[in-house]
Amino acid sequence: MPIASLKNTSLHYELEGPEGAPVVVLSNSLGTELSLWEPQVTALTRHFRVLRYDTRGHGSSRSQGSSYSLDDLGGDVLALLNLLEIERFHVCGVSLGGITALWLAIHAPQRVLSLMPCNTAARIGSESSWQARIEQVTERGLASIADATMERWFTESFRRSDPARVETARRMLLHTDAQGYIACCAALRDADLRDAIASIAAPALVISGTHDPVTPPSDGHYLQGAIPSARYCELNAAHISNVEQSGAFLQTMLEFLGAL
Repeated sequence: MPIASLKNTSLHYELEGPEGAPVVVLSNSLGTELSLWEPQVTALTRHFRVLRYDTRGHGSSRSQGSSYSLDDLGGDVLALLNLLEIERFHVCGVSLGGITALWLAIHAPQRVLSLMPCNTAARIGSESSWQARIEQVTERGLASIADATMERWFTESFRRSDPARVETARRMLLHTDAQGYIACCAALRDADLRDAIASIAAPALVISGTHDPVTPPSDGHYLQGAIPSARYCELNAAHISNVEQSGAFLQTMLEFLGAL
């Protein structure tokens, strides 16, 4: 299991696909691990060098400190890329991973070839909602939010039709270190890129879920309108669209990346 020792943390990562191919970085959502991308990774590695990683405090990456900032999370990605000697890359992220992708396009514009911010926003939720989440998990643990989280992540019809994949997602959430989850909630509580995203010059594809209660299509339309080169796609899904609409998500990615 590859572990990168960075300045302020250590990250579990997987780097797959043909050497010399363009690199695609995949960034996972809050409460998940790099295995979130299993529905897409096999097809992507036919065309690309794919880098997945566990966000700090998630999966097998180290949890450190009581709160993180978006600068910490984006800086982790750049430090990992530097360690692996990867200069330029495409980046796709869901939710927390999506706002991390926006941060990378703002802070490392010369390195980002394109970005796909999915089921995300320049400002996700509100300070009060994240603070309430932090307090609940601190007092009662991740199990106390598991049912409500699955309801946000997946539509009712998907939860009925594919309970195995929903259970896999639940296990990822419950496997997450509670302190790492709380620290990432703090990063989301404080993150606001609304004034910065107009500077993004890289080609962008914004993906939203029609039934996403966390970052609804209005958030995706806001990103499309504010990012000069952005296109928009909406899938029949809730918050974790790369799982709920895995095939459509993959085809949309490959078309945008010019692999179809």
